[in-house]
This record gives sequence, structure tokens and C-alpha cells, in this order.
Amino acid sequence: MHATMRALQISDITPASEARMSELPLPEVKPGWALVRVRGTGMNHSEWELRHDEIRESYITKPIVPGIEGVGEVVNPSDTSLSAGQKVCMLMGGMGRMWNGSYAEYCLVRADHLFAIPEEACSLPWATLAAIPETFFTAWGSLFECLQLKADDTLMIRGASCGLGYAAIQIARALGCRVIATTHREKYVELLRSFDANEVVLDGGALADTGLKATKVLELIGPKTLPDSLNCLAHGGICCDTGILGGSFTLDGFDPIKGIPNGCYLTGFFSNYPSQQVMDEIFSFVAAHAIEPFIARTFDFDHLIDALALQDEGGFQGKLVVVDER
Repeated sequence: MHATMRALQISDITPASEARMSELPLPEVKPGWALVRVRGTGMNHSEWELRHDEIRESYITKPIVPGIEGVGEVVNPSDTSLSAGQKVCMLMGGMGRMWNGSYAEYCLVRADHLFAIPEEACSLPWATLAAIPETFFTAWGSLFECLQLKADDTLMIRGASCGLGYAAIQIARALGCRVIATTHREKYVELLRSFDANEVVLDGGALADTGLKATKVLELIGPKTLPDSLNCLAHGGICCDTGILGGSFTLDGFDPIKGIPNGCYLTGFFSNYPSQQVMDEIFSFVAAHAIEPFIARTFDFDHLIDALALQDEGGFQGKLVVVDER
């Protein structure tokens, strides 16, 4: 094993055009952390936010290697319960913000955010495994922990034409739910139908006025449409606010007494607390139902900056994945 590794490290705002790979010392293993050879990384909008704005916030460790998730093989398990060579995934908990993330050949990972991939999923390709951790964990937690989704539910996904939306459709349809997917862009209607959504609705911003009702609503646009989504709930229904696609982070002037319909419930999902049990459930479910994560394009690690360029350009659907199988 080399004493150095290649990684993308940033200290200030870094569009793809200014991104450069660095040669960094291999991380030194310490108690409570394990060294992982990164084999795949799923790219996320939060990393775009980091490169274009958030990097200047005081709570970001600088310089930092981005990447809030990844998959790979344990090189040195340190004092963890894992074994050398074991396939693992890692996500969240400050990864790529407080401590170096997965845009690197190796990553030193906190033990409580490092999880063994169950045996039934280990045969999946690295690209498939890399597309699962953060996206499917957020979808899974929103659907089951927060919405308490059951097979007889009708699930409306507000803002379904995003990576998280597609994953939620796949999980809900595999469970047997009826799924209503909404999008404000007509060009995504057929794509959502191809994911087996039972109904696709063009969202003009006032869905409640159309009489649309669901027992469960996954709100991915966020506070911008949340009041309207609450009024799409059937009596006894639950709405989970998970996304911020609408660009609004808070709901000013919201009156919960009047804004939440009687007999309905509002919750939200924060994806910072994964566990081995939940990750086992997710990978096993994906493998058992032969779910193929929606990957827009896969890049090898040598072309990581090309992946950043596509992320900056936008216009793609699905998840960008970077793999390193050398």
C-alpha cells in the first residue's frame, strides 16, 4: 500500500473548472476509526453546495475532501468489529464536511458511520452499491420511520423527478403501494411512468384544489409547497417533509393549528443517523426485489473532475457515480 493517495481537496469555492486532484498522505488509523479503500462514490447535490457556497462556512473543516457517502473494502479495521477485506458503506455524520470524505482513493471513517454490506448484496457491482447509501437511506427513513408506509397506502411523492424521488417510487412499488408522482416539468412525465408510478401529475402548485388525496405524502419540494401538500392528505394521513427542491428552507408564518388538517400528521426526516440494522434492511430489500438504482452516468476515478463538470452543468436525471476498481 502506498504512503500517499489521490484525492480532491478544496479550501474555497471550487467549480469543476478550478478543481484539481491532489496527492495526500494516506490517513493514519486511530481508535474508533477504520481505513477504507474507496471503490465507489455516489455524488449528491449537497457536495455541489459545498463546492459552490458552503465551503466558506466556519463549521466546515478546511481543507476538506468532499463526499458524504461511499462504498469500499476495509483495509485496516483498527478496533472496530469489521474485518480486513470486508465490503462496507459509509455515510453522513460529518463525512465530507467535518472529516475527509469519499472523493479519494482511501477514507478514514468513524466506526459509527461505517456499515458492513450484507452478504446477499455483496455480489452487486460497485456502481450499484455506490448509488444506494445516502439516497436509499433517506428514502427508506422517510417512507418507513416517518410515514410508516404500508402496502395498502396511496403515496404521493411531491417533486418525484429527482434521485430521491425515483428511489422512493422503486421502494414503494416493490412494497405494493399505489404511487402518485408529481413533477412541474412535462418532459419528466414519461420517465416517471417508466418507473411504474401508478399516476403522474403535472404540478401547477395547487394540487389540493384538484381534489387529489393520498394517505401518505413525501414532500420533496419542501416548505414552498408543504401547506398545499398537507391539504392533499386523507383523514389520518401523514406528510413527511424531506426535501428542499423548492429552494425554501423554512416556513415563515406557518400556523400549525390551521395549517395541519384535523386528524392529519406532519413529520420530517433528517438523514444524519444511519445504523447497521437499517442499512442491512435497505441493501437486503434492494437485492431481494432486484431494484436497479437510477444511475445517470458512471465515471471512473481518473475522471472524477469530469463528473464534477457534469454535476455543475446539470440537466441529467438520476445519480452520478464514480467508481475505482483498480
